[in-house]
This record gives sequence, C-alpha cells and structure tokens, in this order.
Amino acid sequence: MKRTIATAALALGLVTVAATAQDMMRDVDLSSPDMVSAEMTRGQVEAALVAASIAAPADFTGKRLSGLDLSGLNLSGAIFRAARLNKTRLAGARLDRAILDQAWLLDADLTGASLKGATLFASQMARARLDGADLSGARVAADLTGASLVGASIAGANLGADMRNQSMGLMRAVLKSANLDRLNARGADLSRVNLEFASLKGADLTGASLKSAQLGGANLTGVTVIDADFDGADLVSVKLVAPIGLSQAKNFDKARNRDRLIQE
Repeated sequence: MKRTIATAALALGLVTVAATAQDMMRDVDLSSPDMVSAEMTRGQVEAALVAASIAAPADFTGKRLSGLDLSGLNLSGAIFRAARLNKTRLAGARLDRAILDQAWLLDADLTGASLKGATLFASQMARARLDGADLSGARVAADLTGASLVGASIAGANLGADMRNQSMGLMRAVLKSANLDRLNARGADLSRVNLEFASLKGADLTGASLKSAQLGGANLTGVTVIDADFDGADLVSVKLVAPIGLSQAKNFDKARNRDRLIQE
C-alpha cells in the first residue's frame, strides 16, 4: 500500500513539474538513492517479462532500475511510466511500443535499441546514447539535451509540440546540443522542436516538418531537405553548407532569420 501511494505521489509530482516548462529536474536530487539505485536485478526483470502477456504486459511503473544492465532484452510493450533508468544499459534492447512516459533515462545507453512505436512523453533523456537506435513511428516529447543519435532513425516519428495540452506547457522534443549526424528523419514531425546548436551533418530530413522549429546555431552541413517544410523555422546562425534539395524544400522563404544563415 505504501509503495502504491509513493508511486502515485511520484507520478503526480512528475506531471506537476512537467506543467512548468517541461523541467522535471527542478528541485530533484539526482544523486539520491532514488535516482541512482536499483530495486530489482536483471534476473528479476527477466522473470517479470516471462510472466507477462499481451493482455498483461510487464509493468515497471515507478521502479528504480538505474545502473542495471538490461542490454539485449526484449522489453517490447513493457510499461516504464515514471521509472528511473538513469545510466541503465539498454544497448540492443527491444522496446517497441514500450511506454516510457515521464521516465528518467539520464545518461542511459540505448545504442542500437529498437523503440519503434514507443511513447516517451515528458521523459528525461539528457545525454542518453541512442546511436543507431530505431525510433521510427515513436511519439517523443522528451528532453534529449546533449543526447547522441548518430545514425539513428526517427522516420515517421512525432517529436512535435502537443498543442492540445497547453495546460502542461509546450510539450515537445528538446534536442538542444544533440549529435544528430546522419539521422534518418524522413517524414518526421519536428514542428516547434528545439534543435538549437544540434549537429545534423548528413541528416536526411526528406518530407519532415520543421514548422516553427528552433534551429539557432545548428549545423546542417550536407543535410537533405527535399520536401522539408521550413514554415516559421528560426534559422539564426544556422550553418547551411552544401544542402541537398534546398530548391525543393517547402516554405523556405517563410523561415525566420534567413538573412542570418551561415552559408559557405
């Protein structure tokens, strides 16, 4: 009973903090046992997966799983709502359709992981490693500041702002200072996403929506922008060198601060 109350209180607290500019780390002690320890072993996680079914997926809501090595596990459809997975190893894991809303994944290793169709709403993923990960079709409104998604895929994924929940603030993906080199973002919704100072060298933005996206200081060297929509995007100090298909981009003339582009 105490555990249930504590979990509910945590979830309520996270929602409350999410309502204030998507900053869940305010007043949180990231060095506390609650944020750096694990209450389960890998073996116990595996046992929960074996006991799960499609009708009753493995549920790790509010669990402390930080620092565990869960690499290679099939966690598809599992529920990690408000779970703590800081510095957890999930390299090569399958998290397709997993629910990671309000989860903590600071410095987590998801290299080569599959998160197709997963939901990451109000999740904290600063400095997470997702190189080569597949987030195609996922719903991502997470803070990925300083994260690495080199060679990853967000094809068809929705990272854009949720304009229906303004009471919670502007919930959208934050990829500030992230490494997105060679990212596959074909058809992705990046509207109003914060991409300030991100590196998108060689990224494929074919058909992506960049409406009102914040791109200030980003490096778009060699980026493919065929049919990408720049309506209202902020291009201040953006490095746009040797772009592919710029003449075929949509609404580039409606982007803001085009006169402050850096073109070599």
